[in-house]
Amino acid sequence: MTILYYNPKGYSMIWSDIIDISWSDRKLQKSCSNDKNGKRTFGADQWKVLKRRIVSLEVAPTLADMQGVPGRFHELSADRAEQFSLDLRGSYRLIFKPDHEPVPLLDDGGVARTLVTKIVITEVVDYHGR
Repeated sequence: MTILYYNPKGYSMIWSDIIDISWSDRKLQKSCSNDKNGKRTFGADQWKVLKRRIVSLEVAPTLADMQGVPGRFHELSADRAEQFSLDLRGSYRLIFKPDHEPVPLLDDGGVARTLVTKIVITEVVDYHGR
């Protein structure tokens, strides 16, 4: 279902069947809440890419719909099992995980992306350490 609402800049649409996004901590949420905070925290170039990745997540009905979206969406492994990543600039990544208890899994142990409708954004990080 799509809802049309009016804001001062014109009409906007809200989809009721989109991923529900929450944040691991208030500081990260505030850093990503507007352009001023985003540019201050991440730098103008990184913020521009990060904002596009967040918008991609905001309009996807499930994690399966992220396949093929710019940013090389991929599932992580080892100590980051059940977490996902989207590439930002350089070696920085937007990290998030399903917010389901229990996490929906496939028979092979991977996450059932078509069933993930809630996520928690956990960090923006260079976990490669370059």
